[in-house]
Amino acid sequence: MRLVREHRGRVDGAGKRFAIVVSRWNELVTKELLEGALDELSRHGDPDVDVYHVPGTWEIPVVVARLAHSNEAPGAIVALGCILQGQTPHAKFLGADVGSALMQIQLETGVPVAWGVLTPDTQDQALERAGLKHGNKGREAALAALEMIGLLEEI
Repeated sequence: MRLVREHRGRVDGAGKRFAIVVSRWNELVTKELLEGALDELSRHGDPDVDVYHVPGTWEIPVVVARLAHSNEAPGAIVALGCILQGQTPHAKFLGADVGSALMQIQLETGVPVAWGVLTPDTQDQALERAGLKHGNKGREAALAALEMIGLLEEI
């Protein structure tokens, strides 16, 4: 049997820089996502974190792109937002466009962009995913960002 090497990123933010880009739309939810992300980062080495507030989820990619393409890009970026489904397909298009843009940015720059954008059907579901019943997706995105920095450093 061939030698198999498994690689996982160390989850340690000490001495690292992160950026969080968070939507102000539906701040009742996004504030909880932000608090979860900041708490998770502080638990893993208390890295330097810059938080950028944008009007809505649609505006997240332009700020992420500016940060990722800068000469002083952070080690990883966490994108936080909430897109509520409505009676039209608007939310599906918005979620797909934002997700595609963020994926393209991380592939172009090599800077990991962690997805912490909720796409629930209702406000109650959003609140559940922001820390009430189903964990905190902001916390999960921050943990993914931490792991990706560690993994990319290892490669």
